Amino acid sequence: MRYFIQIVFSVGIIIAIGCTEKKEVPVVTPPTPIVDKNWQFETTPVWADEFNTGNQPDASRWSYDVGGGGWGNNELQFYTNGSNTSVTGGNLVITARRENVGSNQYTSARLVSRGKGDWLYGKFEIRAKVPKGRGTWPALWMLPTDNHYGQWPASGEIDIMEHVGHDPERIHFSIHTNAFNHMINTQRSNSMLLPGATDDFNVYSCEWTPFSIRGFINGVRYFEFTNANTGFAAWPFDRRFHFIFNIAIGGNWGGQQGVDVNAFPTSMLVDYVRVYRMIPQ
Repeated sequence: MRYFIQIVFSVGIIIAIGCTEKKEVPVVTPPTPIVDKNWQFETTPVWADEFNTGNQPDASRWSYDVGGGGWGNNELQFYTNGSNTSVTGGNLVITARRENVGSNQYTSARLVSRGKGDWLYGKFEIRAKVPKGRGTWPALWMLPTDNHYGQWPASGEIDIMEHVGHDPERIHFSIHTNAFNHMINTQRSNSMLLPGATDDFNVYSCEWTPFSIRGFINGVRYFEFTNANTGFAAWPFDRRFHFIFNIAIGGNWGGQQGVDVNAFPTSMLVDYVRVYRMIPQ
């Protein structure tokens, strides 16, 4: 019994000593901020479409997303394979019409450069005139080509220009990621009043570098989202993206004040699109 007591006493001392030892606390290194190196862009486009030849978009640069089903936003249009596009007068013309295709009440077009024009960083410039009509929802935007981080919004979205017909003199620029998106009311966006937006051509542009995404209208910057270097949930913009040009009808945002059925047909005109390579540093 005495031998047992001595063993218990010894074990107690060991446990007590062990409990008083300090545990090492791992050091958490904060992310290194991305520095703005004032990146510049080449002055000659690496990719462009001036829409000066042919009567349909150049198939070597553009394809179509086709179909209806609401496109995740309860939209009303069916996107066709060329029936709602033309090239005329030096412009790409995307026309939305009031006509039924299956359960869809309208037709429109959604052009994509996926696999034919994909870029990581650069300056993106589009001269366009947005359509008239309450219920229209045109956009000039970009999506990831490879969905490296997963399905939307994980791999990101860049909206260079969005417009809704019920607010005709306001233009929007937005980004969407896992951490920042409209589904959880954290999207990063800004808007700019642009009188005559539906009557005149304007230049919508984006400068995308490792440091930030910046949005401009006619050379005036009105949006900036910077890279905090906290991971892809906030910044998935280190992979290649492609263009999407479309007119949606109705939907969660475009249809907030209904659709003016007398506004159709209505068109978005694109004079040119140009992409300038970022000069590496």
